[in-house]
Amino acid sequence: MEKNEIVELNIEDMSDEGLGIGHTKDGCAVFAKDTVIGDKVSARIVKTMKSYAFGRVEQVITPSRDRESPVCPVARSCGGCQIQEMSYPAQLRLKENKVRSNLQRIGGIKCVSFGEETTDMGRIPQGNGSADKGSSPVIFPVIGMDSPYHYRNKAVYPIGRNKAGRLIAGFYAGRTHTIIDCRNCAIGIEENQPILDAVLAWMERYRVPEYNETTGKGLIRHVMIRCGFASGQIMVVIVASGNRLPHEADLIFMLQKAGNAKKTDSTWESGKAREAGNSQTSGEKQNPSGASFPDRHLTGIILNTNTARTNVILGKKNRTLWGKDTIEDSIGKARYQISPLSFYQVNPIQTRKLYETALSFAGLTGQETVWDLYCGIGTISLFLAQKAKMVYGVEAVPDAIRNAKENAILNGIANAEFMCGKAEEVLPREYRERRIHADVIVVDPPRKGLETAVIDTIAAMKPERVVYVSCNSSTLARDLKLFGEKGYRTEKIQPVDMFPHSVHVECVALLVRKYETAKAFMNVNLDMDMYRKFKEEQK
Repeated sequence: MEKNEIVELNIEDMSDEGLGIGHTKDGCAVFAKDTVIGDKVSARIVKTMKSYAFGRVEQVITPSRDRESPVCPVARSCGGCQIQEMSYPAQLRLKENKVRSNLQRIGGIKCVSFGEETTDMGRIPQGNGSADKGSSPVIFPVIGMDSPYHYRNKAVYPIGRNKAGRLIAGFYAGRTHTIIDCRNCAIGIEENQPILDAVLAWMERYRVPEYNETTGKGLIRHVMIRCGFASGQIMVVIVASGNRLPHEADLIFMLQKAGNAKKTDSTWESGKAREAGNSQTSGEKQNPSGASFPDRHLTGIILNTNTARTNVILGKKNRTLWGKDTIEDSIGKARYQISPLSFYQVNPIQTRKLYETALSFAGLTGQETVWDLYCGIGTISLFLAQKAKMVYGVEAVPDAIRNAKENAILNGIANAEFMCGKAEEVLPREYRERRIHADVIVVDPPRKGLETAVIDTIAAMKPERVVYVSCNSSTLARDLKLFGEKGYRTEKIQPVDMFPHSVHVECVALLVRKYETAKAFMNVNLDMDMYRKFKEEQK
């Protein structure tokens, strides 16, 4: 196969990056962007490797029945939504199959579908799950969204110039640092656009230079916007390469005007976007889940200083230019204070479903000691503390731990303690020096998964259950295999679609000590033997 050769492909699968996969007549795999499973396309080969190639679609010969016109006009060029051209039900099927495939291929774990071993039709499984010795783990259908648009409570926009020299804000094209101009993102909140317009207008008016990654010169690097859906509070973070901004007072005034403007209609006019629920009634905004939230309003403007020649977005230094340095949000009954550097799930609607699943899998009765590793600002910890005896949270980011302690006070929770440090250092130290124990351990690691030291220590602590929240099913599968070698059995997996229109999927997995599973079955067998003996004595 040669570069620029035209080939016909039937798209059979999709890669982890959202590229369609088809095969030539001689069996060579070709990865093609902007294709959907079921498409028949002609593609021009743009790059060849030893055993595969990359192609650019020239024509969609026969579209898949799952193909749809994307809502966003820059969906193809922007790197954020890799599969917006795929119908939402097809996206959910793709994600479930991706999780299932990774578990079997990487972890050697063959799952059975929900319904094959259980008749419980609830969307969120309850209790501790089946203890059927030797049975395969159950994978449940992906929990999706009713309307998968305008769900993100956080967006980070790089600032730059297009080829014509005009200031723009948007997102990086896939695998590049080329900025695609997009201020009215279909999955972000509609308030993002007027805020970005105000920042760019201020930069134009006062000739404030944008940062240039190549030269390291310029001032404004990124604009980050965070929103508390439940509170309506909006935070704007200006990321700059300096400690001060020119004409700060004018920027504050322009952002206040943009961030508090009343909206009369949705940014998006398409039928799909209107279904996402952006209308306002009685001073409230409909969110994509159908619930009513307060009108959104600007409550804080923060300058974040990042002077490093790096692609890391945020620096460590913040200065509040106006208003508060945090925003508040709530999930269920738990309230959270969120600072610029704190990790907080970007989809609050699905986050509640994710955390309710984790809480259900934990099977708490009020007597358990629970450890929550990679706890962030205490989101899961505070959920667990409502039903646990004691919760210990561990997080490496100092600002997040400070927020977690404040959030515990905010919620009147006294049975939660938070420690700052890396999980792979704190947990072994606490186990070695304090001989702490755990009935349940919850982990929510970054994409790279768990460090070996964490898995080893968890296994040594012998909690009855481990609840693993994962944003990467590949590293999840790897770690579940390691847990299996150390005496833990995977019982069930619940995928949750936290990121509609992207290829990413979140999962919650329940692991149970094999000893506990065997003991449960031994007890059942003993009970049956005693029952049979009793019946014989009655004859």
